[in-house]
Amino acid sequence: MPIITLTTDLGNTDHYVSAVKANILRQLESVNIIDISHNIPTFNVLHAAFVLKNVYKDFPPGSIHIIGVNAESNEKTPHIAVYADEHFFIGTDNGLFSLLLDIKPDKIVHITTSMESDNENFPINDVFVKAACHIARGGTLELIGSPAADFMNKSSKLVPLHERNSIRGSIVHIDHYGNAITNINQRIFNEVAKGRKYSIHLGNREHYSLSSIKKKYNEVPLGDALAMFISTGNLTISLNMGSASSLMGLEINDTVRIEFYD
Repeated sequence: MPIITLTTDLGNTDHYVSAVKANILRQLESVNIIDISHNIPTFNVLHAAFVLKNVYKDFPPGSIHIIGVNAESNEKTPHIAVYADEHFFIGTDNGLFSLLLDIKPDKIVHITTSMESDNENFPINDVFVKAACHIARGGTLELIGSPAADFMNKSSKLVPLHERNSIRGSIVHIDHYGNAITNINQRIFNEVAKGRKYSIHLGNREHYSLSSIKKKYNEVPLGDALAMFISTGNLTISLNMGSASSLMGLEINDTVRIEFYD
């Protein structure tokens, strides 16, 4: 049974998500539709990329991922379908794919006008669903679009800067619990740290600097701040039984700096 996942900024208070699912069910007799999230902040491709990046590999190879965030197209941001890492991705070439994928795709196609429709205001329900169902029936990408060499690159937004004695990153996601997730991953930290002491600074909030990375929340008293690497490998600033975002005033794009000492 084919798997089609949905990551959108449509929300859950209107009929839009149900319309998308109904359209898929009309076209496929048997399909497993999985909601990844419909609460992506509107037009926020960075947030969408972060969410899908951290879950798509958990799905079986051949899964089809519809990404409906900032979905309208124009000459500079066409609708595309991508095959990479044994998964299919369908969305708009607005920088999202470079944020989502760390590897070079096997195939990229610009979805052709034959897949487009007169309903230009809801491409998720028409263009993306039609392309996904074509793939789910065993159709090839070549039949729905023209080959493309690459997609728009915005990947630098998820890459921290590092030198011998420092790493400079930023907060890229605030989760449901108010944890501030950074773009600093454990691999880069270990490469630069080399066992040295360090301090973690949160923008200009020097009174919130941290000098250690914990493995569990309960390693600090209730209400205290801590830094830890979560399951995705990202360094995260949290509060034990509290919201780091609300109580520490942390926001997306805030700078996180780690200084190392010999």
